[in-house]
Amino acid sequence: MEGQRWLPLEANPEVTNQFLKQLGLHPNWQFVDVYGMEPELLSMVPRPVCAVLLLFPITEKYEVFRTEEEEKIKSQGQDVTSSVYFIKQTISNACGTIGLIHAIANNKDKMHFESGSTLKKFLEESVSMSPEERAKYLENYDAIRVTHETSAHEGQTEMKQLPHSEVQLLPPRLSQNLNSGSLPTSSPASQVLGLQVCAPVPGHTAQ
Repeated sequence: MEGQRWLPLEANPEVTNQFLKQLGLHPNWQFVDVYGMEPELLSMVPRPVCAVLLLFPITEKYEVFRTEEEEKIKSQGQDVTSSVYFIKQTISNACGTIGLIHAIANNKDKMHFESGSTLKKFLEESVSMSPEERAKYLENYDAIRVTHETSAHEGQTEMKQLPHSEVQLLPPRLSQNLNSGSLPTSSPASQVLGLQVCAPVPGHTAQ
């Protein structure tokens, strides 16, 4: 992917939630880890859940599937409901941030924002844009870029500049609005490395 390259965000709810807080999201909803798909582990997840963020490795099989899907969409088009907020990714290693923006944007009616929220301002200013226009707008949105860079240095993983390489882990390009219908195509995961859900915080009222 040509163009801008950001440091990746660590797939860690502590980092994720702090990043969103710095962008002005009220913490009545937060991301939490899902430790497994067994019923007893899923029972530990707070309810309700409004978004899911999945982390999986980029493999040769994934790249083949992605190429095939892109060619199919180019030739046949894609029916996506206009109610879905979607950003085309043009910034390398920004998939985590874009996934989080998708999660919040497609559940905005449930979220509360602090006064002067950077994220709320970005969403309001880009609501009528195309996915490609939103991508360009994000490239030049310094307030989100600077917050991303700060958050990328937090967590347990030591981050360094990656001038000629790209992290080979990918959250899907859309954290699904669970109440929506047709969605942009996400790629299948042959191996799940991480799973987070956005759920209400105990003691706060979910809207």
